[in-house]
Amino acid sequence: MKVILLHDVKNVGKKGEIKEVSDGYGRNFLINNKHAVVASGKSQAILEQQNVQEKLNLLEKKHEAEQLVEVLGKITLEFYVKGGKDGRVFGSISTKQICEELYRKHQISVDKRKFLDKGGVTNFGYSDVKVELYKEVIGVIRVHLNEK
Repeated sequence: MKVILLHDVKNVGKKGEIKEVSDGYGRNFLINNKHAVVASGKSQAILEQQNVQEKLNLLEKKHEAEQLVEVLGKITLEFYVKGGKDGRVFGSISTKQICEELYRKHQISVDKRKFLDKGGVTNFGYSDVKVELYKEVIGVIRVHLNEK
């Protein structure tokens, strides 16, 4: 029996794949638990249409991320922190603080877990912080630390 998987099923396949399974397993487990549907002509056409739509959505997200890279290139975030005698920073500016400031001033939302530089900014002056906005699309946020 050929089925189209609606979800990832362990030891069977990934979502959207057409797989050949035994009749009992297909009817009693996969279809009954709504993990799959029978692969008929109409369901295969629907699957192809969904695949095309998904590819278009992915291209749109990538295009939006590339536009955001250009916007981020023009932005510099200013932070004021305390410094010591030697010109060293007390503490650091975390990725969470960078995300909050970016959203507060420019209404741009970036996930703090997508930053490539995990440590935060610890030096006075200008620093570039890299963030992965989409697969293989990396933006740079310029951060300027000033002494209070």
